[in-house]
Amino acid sequence: MPTLRIVTWNINSVRLRLPLLADLVRDLAPDVICLQETKCPDALFPHEGVEALGFPHRAVRGMKGYNGTAILSRLPFSVRADDPDWCARGDCRHLGADLAVPGGLELHNFYVPAGGDVPDREANPKFAHKLDFIAEATAWNAARGPARRAMMLGDLNIAPLESDVWSHRQLLDVVSHTPVEVAALEGWQRAGAWHDAIRHFVPPPEKIYTWWSYRARDWEASDRGRRLDHIWVSQDLAAGLRDWRVHRAARNWTQTSDHVPVLVELDV
Repeated sequence: MPTLRIVTWNINSVRLRLPLLADLVRDLAPDVICLQETKCPDALFPHEGVEALGFPHRAVRGMKGYNGTAILSRLPFSVRADDPDWCARGDCRHLGADLAVPGGLELHNFYVPAGGDVPDREANPKFAHKLDFIAEATAWNAARGPARRAMMLGDLNIAPLESDVWSHRQLLDVVSHTPVEVAALEGWQRAGAWHDAIRHFVPPPEKIYTWWSYRARDWEASDRGRRLDHIWVSQDLAAGLRDWRVHRAARNWTQTSDHVPVLVELDV
């Protein structure tokens, strides 16, 4: 049975970090790469550089300086043009595709709003936007029913489990791990009956992180991370999960993102 190697990465500017994509391809040999926070208008996306890495099939949805998603693939796919525009903002936080594999595969690449610094809907419009975004995505999933031959991945900007953060107690009132955000993300996961592909391989209470702040003097020594980047698969794909990696080494690449690539390999 053929397998698919798929990576999600918040690259934090695709033009600035294009050379690091070559390192990712060398280390992880992905078939599909889903990027978030590309920070690049579609007209300026570095298609030539990506083509040279062996990804002839691409879709981009970007804007100047902020947000942005992209799908880079060795396999043909079609863009899902009718998926929602979350919160009616047109801010390039979701890109859906149907991959041309036997039986088809629906792929959703998300960049959930970070939510600012104050975990209060009334005091912080960014936090309200984050909760509204997840509520809309949850309702959309619920209306569609349990996912079938589908993957949902990206920078979801929430670390839901106690073992997804370096200190559950100290981060309870820090945006990304507050109880209201965790409950919202868990509701979204239930709405699509999604299976957490990374926790399939690394069950709690083992710690696992995908993000470490730029503010840390020595991120590796302090290891104060959070698991903000996720890959979910539909229940019918869960038994076909074969391999995984959170590519921690990427956090030491020159001028790297504060997120690291996350890979899953599965039968398709």
